[in-house]
Amino acid sequence: MKTILGREIPDYIEGYGQVRPFQGAFSKVGVKNRTAVKLTSVIPNEHKVLPSLEDALDKLEIADGMTISFHHHLRNGDYVLNIVMERLAARGVKDLTVAASSIFPIHAPLVEHIESGVVSGLVANYISGPVAEAVSRGELKKPAIMQTHGGRARAIESGDLHIDVAFLAAPTADNYGNINGVYGNAACGSLGYAVADAEYADKTIAITDHLVPYPAYPIEISQVFIDYIVKIDSIGDPKGIVSGTTRITKDPVALIIAKRATEVIKASGLVREGMSFQTGAGGTSLAVAAELKKIMQHEGVVGSFASGGITGYLVEMLEEGLFRSLFDVQCFDLKAIESYRDNPTHQFMSASMYGNPHTKGAVVNNLDIMILGATEIDTDFNVNVTTGSSGMIMGGSGGHSDTAAGSKLAIVVTNLMKARLPIIKDKVITVTTPGESIDVVVTERGIAVNPKRVDLLEKLRMTNLPLMTIEELKLLAEKITGVPKGVETSEKIVAVVEYRDGSVIDIVRKVDLVS
Repeated sequence: MKTILGREIPDYIEGYGQVRPFQGAFSKVGVKNRTAVKLTSVIPNEHKVLPSLEDALDKLEIADGMTISFHHHLRNGDYVLNIVMERLAARGVKDLTVAASSIFPIHAPLVEHIESGVVSGLVANYISGPVAEAVSRGELKKPAIMQTHGGRARAIESGDLHIDVAFLAAPTADNYGNINGVYGNAACGSLGYAVADAEYADKTIAITDHLVPYPAYPIEISQVFIDYIVKIDSIGDPKGIVSGTTRITKDPVALIIAKRATEVIKASGLVREGMSFQTGAGGTSLAVAAELKKIMQHEGVVGSFASGGITGYLVEMLEEGLFRSLFDVQCFDLKAIESYRDNPTHQFMSASMYGNPHTKGAVVNNLDIMILGATEIDTDFNVNVTTGSSGMIMGGSGGHSDTAAGSKLAIVVTNLMKARLPIIKDKVITVTTPGESIDVVVTERGIAVNPKRVDLLEKLRMTNLPLMTIEELKLLAEKITGVPKGVETSEKIVAVVEYRDGSVIDIVRKVDLVS
């Protein structure tokens, strides 16, 4: 048993293996190897387009115990994962590991496949909806493995996550396997999370509902990585691509938080020519972008880039000349899709280019400012975005840990209380992002600076911002809500939380009851 960030984690986890314990955000830098890739060459004039998905599954020879992968760019509109799993279940295949970059409520049919033994393992960066609930109840045979966006790319490229067959939902494909996400009924924009799967899987199949004459253009993922192509009626519902809020909040409390966060940014000295910025798609995060926009306009600052999952609001900032470029790993709304298709300064990046810590340079390493959310924060600044207050899985890191580690200023914006529960705890239920990567927590009641950022604290003391210690914020919330009771769990480990370097930063246990 090892103690990691104040919690006990076994040396070995059944269904996962030997644990490499988290030892710090930058403990595993240095020379890293990529795995050798097995490629099946084709002869001239060989056809890649197959008549049906059934013909493709015959050729792919998927057997019990294999790992198959999917990407999540169609988000809550994705049909491909469900269609493929239904066909494999009908063939009697068992004990599969599904390595999907993210799982959404639309993937609820996976629960039945978990219960029947078709699926025994799950690897994802984010899990929500019925599948998350099933994993939390302990229904999956093996612990789910929860990674970061950059960590997943690292795991695939290093061989830690070996993919037997990758199924790529392709909004547009030609008959030799060049694909893109910018045309077709299910256009979703950037396909950045699918790149590592395409390049490193033993076999890769593109599933499309928009087959075009050769060559497709633009080419996001090349024919050199695609074994087969299948056309089906529909790969997804484009309305489901826009998941969650992508509009600036109108909530007065959230607007106060956003304004204060922007004042922190300004005081930090990072609002300067060539600055870089990333924020999430939530209402409060976008409100920070709106406030930052005013400052940039007032001071005549032009940033170098904004990055991440791109929203229409960041597109507007690009079009207004506030940033010279956007780096896009996925599009969150239709305006972002259109911009990515039409504007050459709105650039593609793979998940590896975005956040893989074991490359010669990820985009997150060049980030100045990152705006983050939180389910919980503890007095050591550790952040949880994996489980809710009940201990049930409801999300995952995504790019949270990657961007926090890479950016010069990582700011968590959050209400001090949510649903009459304090957000700041003595200890979070699950550590997603280590406190050493978090610089500031901004709430409507006060602002806490990580004590290691003495330089930032000195700058903020020159302002009128309501500075408090993280402990003071915790006590303030508890005076209003009372001290929350803990979550009781069983010994059964239902998920392993990996940090971006592949080390284990925490585990999630089956929830018995909320006391």
